[in-house]
Amino acid sequence: MSYLLPTYKRQPISFVKGQGSYLFTADNTAYLDALTGIAVCGLGHCHPRINQAIAEQVSTLVHTSNLFGIDWQEKAGEKLCQRAGMDKVFFANSGAEANEAGLKMARLFAHQRGQQKARVIVMDNAFHGRTLLTVSATANPTARAGFFTLDDDFVRVPFGDIVAIEHALNEFDDICAIMLEPIQGESGVRTADNGFEFLTQVRQICDKHDLLMILDEVQTGNGRTGKYFAYQHSQIKPDILTTAKGLGNGFPVGACMTLGRANDIFSYGSHGSTYGGTPLACRIVSEVIDVIHDENLLDNVIKTHDILKNYLLDNLAKDNVNVRGAGMMLGVVLPTDRSIDFTSLVDKARDNHRLIINVAGGNAIRLLPPLNLTVSETQEIGERLVKLIKGALD
Repeated sequence: MSYLLPTYKRQPISFVKGQGSYLFTADNTAYLDALTGIAVCGLGHCHPRINQAIAEQVSTLVHTSNLFGIDWQEKAGEKLCQRAGMDKVFFANSGAEANEAGLKMARLFAHQRGQQKARVIVMDNAFHGRTLLTVSATANPTARAGFFTLDDDFVRVPFGDIVAIEHALNEFDDICAIMLEPIQGESGVRTADNGFEFLTQVRQICDKHDLLMILDEVQTGNGRTGKYFAYQHSQIKPDILTTAKGLGNGFPVGACMTLGRANDIFSYGSHGSTYGGTPLACRIVSEVIDVIHDENLLDNVIKTHDILKNYLLDNLAKDNVNVRGAGMMLGVVLPTDRSIDFTSLVDKARDNHRLIINVAGGNAIRLLPPLNLTVSETQEIGERLVKLIKGALD
């Protein structure tokens, strides 16, 4: 009997240790981790500098609350905003909380300019979190089912379709913001047909109609795509930028950042969090940012991306397998006209090839390996994955 609520469909395995790109079971069997806790452990497991920062801070100060100044919060905020090209930051505990803050900000923005209602344009196939407001913005019907979601507060359009956005703006006169992920992770690592140019188009629409542009970089941020934030593949900047996952390399922390006119939407009492931005969380954020810089991990992400993508295409293109995404955020898209048992791929990868992956969007193997993956580990992921896919296609 388990005392845990049945909210997760867990795999029949547990890990007791992690080291770098590997996870270990109690009998010391090693598994190559190409998922990293769903894009969380970007520096791999038990990075020595992160371990040291945690140990030092735990022995010094863990929590005081935001009733007082927090030096590490100031330091982490400065470093993060500089990397992100943003002005201000609110620290939360998760990606959902960061997105909740961004959406609350959009609603308050609408109120401050006299709107009676505040709608936000969001994308088909989007995933923004599990709180009531963020799950309302999320497209996944399973995540939304039964929760009386706030559907009337959102207008959903196809991802990458700027014409559909324009039509929505013609239909509704109370839209205050557009929210999107630069790359949609949970639905299968989907990119817009015109790539990051779509962000430029959305920015132009927001400027034209006086809307806030909210970018959800919970999964794409913190070096995952080869830029510190994925939007930096374009020339634009959002008004609100959210992130989490790799921000703390396994420690729960999120951030909602603002730029320009969005800086003054929240004021004293507008928002808060008991645990948001603790000395411990922010010490870790600060160290993660430094490690990404000191170890030149953005360059490594670009290098390992090319190695892995080219290997997969060289060996699988004839099987009508495609690879999409950016950096260490790849979707290996399998053909749907073949008799592939997609539900068993994760189990076969784990049990037969000692490889940790997941399947997103129905037919895409999602790869989210560490940013500091070595060349040999990159090649090993490719070899194990090709064997898995070839076996599934036979």
